[in-house]
Amino acid sequence: MGLAENQLCFDLIEEWIKKNPKASICTAQGVNELKNIANFQDYHGLPEFRQAVANFMGRVRGGRVRFDPDRIVMSGGATGANELITFCLADPGDVFLVPSPYYPAFDRDMGWRTGVQILPVHCDSSNGFLITKAALEAAYEKAQEENIKIKGLLIANPSNPLGTVLDRETLTSVVSFVNEKNIHLVCDEIYSATVFGSATFTSISEIIEEVDYCNRDLIHIVYSLSKDMGLPGFRVGIVYSYNDAVVSCGRKMSSFGLVSSQTQHLLASLLSDEEFVGNFLSESSKRLAKRHDMFTKGLEKAGISCLKSNAGLFVWMDLRWLLEKQTFEEELVLWRVIINQVKLNVSPGTSFHCSEPGWFRVCFANMDDDTVEIALERIRTFVRQAQKGKPTKVKSKRLQNNNLQLSFSSRRYDESVLSPHRMSPHSPIPLSPLVRARN
Repeated sequence: MGLAENQLCFDLIEEWIKKNPKASICTAQGVNELKNIANFQDYHGLPEFRQAVANFMGRVRGGRVRFDPDRIVMSGGATGANELITFCLADPGDVFLVPSPYYPAFDRDMGWRTGVQILPVHCDSSNGFLITKAALEAAYEKAQEENIKIKGLLIANPSNPLGTVLDRETLTSVVSFVNEKNIHLVCDEIYSATVFGSATFTSISEIIEEVDYCNRDLIHIVYSLSKDMGLPGFRVGIVYSYNDAVVSCGRKMSSFGLVSSQTQHLLASLLSDEEFVGNFLSESSKRLAKRHDMFTKGLEKAGISCLKSNAGLFVWMDLRWLLEKQTFEEELVLWRVIINQVKLNVSPGTSFHCSEPGWFRVCFANMDDDTVEIALERIRTFVRQAQKGKPTKVKSKRLQNNNLQLSFSSRRYDESVLSPHRMSPHSPIPLSPLVRARN
């Protein structure tokens, strides 16, 4: 429950592949394209692939905006795309503002090899962790006073870990802010097709069409098929920039992290099937809504509430009432209990740079219904045990009796990388990938 994977619609993709064997060069029906695909390809990417991705991005955004395939720059997943755009925009020592809570691996993606740093803009639960221009202004002014060079602002829409979408008013204020400061805006939109219910996703690409003035050279989008299509192993990352210099620079750098031509070939065919894409997006939204409803209602039965959300593959669970004290140290004590005794792999808010202790991200789309029910039963048992004695407090010593032995997954967690001072929840290397040679 700590891994944001979308496994709810694999059956739809599997069915399409069975019906379209020519889409793969690894089948008898498609092997005739082997020579064409296996040879060196243009680093810009297969034209049909870039066109299919551009069309898909427009389709996800309701056809309200069109994307130019010539502005699509490939990279190895969103991780590579984040690093690529950072290399293009910033120098070592430069700083990006990022509203918190935010995806912990942004620190890794944007800083490990670039030398760029992140300055969190703290948002809180009083307004649902909404980004405000006042908070951005305050963070920017404080940085100026400390001679910190702000090169840009990074936002995620929809949000990871909140599972919320930004409204037009907020996005317009963000565009206004970056234009006034003449800094770059990088919009992570990798969850754009995971919106469900009555919510509507609004892309930054729509906002720049609506505002009176915007320097488009400052606007950049990071996209991927990892979340929307549930294909993280395909390592499809996209940088879409409105800045010609960034597109040119990014194309040169993308040779270090290209999407394989075999993957491009398959996905070009898949994403060009408009009937399939329409059915997939509709069914994915329905299944996410159903799973979200199932999970949040199950939490409600245990007396646990979550931030109201309508996107993403997770919920932002509120366990502040279970903390002995409202401190980050107590949050980690509670997290260790949940990990080691309840046997659920959830992520503490501190790893997302959350400004308030007691919030946890819980992923719900990477398992089947039976596993979800087991997880919910574990949570209900945990809460019942925690409420013995004091109704709203928990100490780890109260959870001595544990009969919850079923193993969830072979995926391992590492406590050290989930502390508030570590870079990434996915890697055991806390600070830098560089290893010093020993004499």
